[in-house]
Amino acid sequence: MVGLAHIEDLSIARIKTPSERLKIGQKVEVVVKSIDRRTGKVILSYKETLGSWEENAKMFTTGMKAKGIVRETEKNKNGIFIELTPNLVGMAEYEEGLQYGQTVDVYIKKIDNQRKKVKLLIV
Repeated sequence: MVGLAHIEDLSIARIKTPSERLKIGQKVEVVVKSIDRRTGKVILSYKETLGSWEENAKMFTTGMKAKGIVRETEKNKNGIFIELTPNLVGMAEYEEGLQYGQTVDVYIKKIDNQRKKVKLLIV
């Protein structure tokens, strides 16, 4: 049986290509999201196997320094999304000159478990 995982089902962070998350021939665990019995299409999710927001957030604490990957710079310059883990993204204040995919050092200013948000400062 063959299934399909859409790019948005590979990562919480917005990625441009599946190769940013997976390699050809790599064995991975996936979750079956749906099966269309009429067409036989199987829809899969990889990101659901990477842990919940809460599980990933537990790896970090306020005041901690970490490495992250720039995943999206907001077009209106409100902030920059930084991937801390494949299933945890935080936002830092906009900083000129950062590019998609760049690794940056960040300081964790706040982890808001209720709103599921992480505020970061690029250092």
